Amino acid sequence: MHTPAHYRDLARACDDGRVLHRLARCPYPFVWHELAANPHTPPAALLELAAARHSPWNDNRLLHLLAGHPAADRTVLHAVLDATAAGLTQGRRPYAAAAALAGRSELEADEVRGLGALPGASARLRTLLHRRLAARGETPPPAPAQASPGP
Repeated sequence: MHTPAHYRDLARACDDGRVLHRLARCPYPFVWHELAANPHTPPAALLELAAARHSPWNDNRLLHLLAGHPAADRTVLHAVLDATAAGLTQGRRPYAAAAALAGRSELEADEVRGLGALPGASARLRTLLHRRLAARGETPPPAPAQASPGP
């Protein structure tokens, strides 16, 4: 008989992608966190984890870990971006995930910048997104020129 701690320890230390992918279906959020922190977790498992939900705190932590995972490809990052946008809209405040996504060059700046316009995005988050995108060398698009009044 395996205990939840056994699954957590396996998720933390295993380097077999097939085992890690099976663990992604485990019902324990602390196992999901270990999988999202394990650099050997394959993208297919990360994609499954991007859809996992438990509670606001656990979900926000998971999204943050997934956004920074070295094996997270564009597909995974888009799933995390969508989940982060949903969390912001629902008032769950996944700010750390949004900031981590802003640092990922696999995503277009406009994709990430859109998070700042969602309900639930604070002025502080918008500033953080702007800074992270600027650190990537991405600057916001220029403001449209205003027409000058005629004579």
